[in-house]
Amino acid sequence: GASKWDVREKVWDYLEASGLADFPRPVHRRIPNFKGSHQACCSIKELDVFDRACEIKVDPDKPLEGVRLAALQARKTLLVPTPRLRTGLFNRIVPPSGATKEILRICATSQGIKEYSVPVGLDGKARVDLVVVGSVAVSEKGWRIGKGEGYADMEYAMMVSMGAVQADTPVITIVHDCQVVDIAEELLDDHDLTVDYILTPTRTIKTNCKRPKPQGIIWHKVSYEMLEKIPILKSLRYREKQAGKEVALQDEHSDLANANTPAVLNEKAKAENTRPQAAMGSAQIGQHYVESDSLSPRLEGSGMITTVYVGNIPPSVRVSELKCALREFRATPLRLNWQGAQHRAFLDYKDKATAESAVSSLKGLSLGGNTLRVELAKNQRNKG
Repeated sequence: GASKWDVREKVWDYLEASGLADFPRPVHRRIPNFKGSHQACCSIKELDVFDRACEIKVDPDKPLEGVRLAALQARKTLLVPTPRLRTGLFNRIVPPSGATKEILRICATSQGIKEYSVPVGLDGKARVDLVVVGSVAVSEKGWRIGKGEGYADMEYAMMVSMGAVQADTPVITIVHDCQVVDIAEELLDDHDLTVDYILTPTRTIKTNCKRPKPQGIIWHKVSYEMLEKIPILKSLRYREKQAGKEVALQDEHSDLANANTPAVLNEKAKAENTRPQAAMGSAQIGQHYVESDSLSPRLEGSGMITTVYVGNIPPSVRVSELKCALREFRATPLRLNWQGAQHRAFLDYKDKATAESAVSSLKGLSLGGNTLRVELAKNQRNKG
């Protein structure tokens, strides 16, 4: 039978050949944008589930721009995942007060995601009422095929893990009519996200999908490589481990596991020996995470001790818990200066590169219910 890749190629080829594909092109390897996407997006306003929703998570794909705009115009809280989950999980799009229609339109684009967004931490208490995802193909039964990197499935599983979505949180996808196709059930995996509504330029399909959505992160399908790429995944795994859950990774189970259970995100790599890294260079949101002052030039060189500040440590957390987390995240410092009474600690690393790598590993780390603030210490002088 046809594989997921056969289905994808068929849809991408058809969109391009029939003149339905829209910018950015070619649509291959993407969640494809199509002529009429804005019209399809606008029909979301007719849905009760949109009307009732306060907080909406919409993927950053181009064909979903109209949904992001509708959410902003309706004054709803709009959460957009960080592209490729390089920093944190979501960004909240915050238009400036009194934003004109034009500014809202910019906020809905990828440029807006860069310029008007605020990172949301793991305990940012996100309560998502509605999830909108892009698809390459979808069936009327609600079965979905993405672009093959597994990010939508992973984001949904992470939201379950964070408590940001419930089992009955509706999921909507926006596609062209030609992307609604029959999908064989044997192509579906237990981590695949299903959809409840499909909006096209000509119709609204309620799928009444009975297949359960992912119940959280399936750790034994996650590889170490993925854990390295997605810092927030490390935080979630640490949190679930602390709660006594089974968090063994794919690579820890056995080498046999690799043969028959591709990691949720490695389907593409398997399909044609490319690594998902190829497209990793997309916009890095979340520069706002690190608020360090610029370092004086003489500290830029290697070999200078560089200090990382860890703040927002709750009173209940002991130094041993922080040490344990640092080991887990492979960010053990040369020296740890614990100042629990001031809710902070300072970590010394051998040079700036090591310190910066520790900062990026510890992004989104939550201890005792608080997301810690982790950044290069403001005063780097006299620390050596």
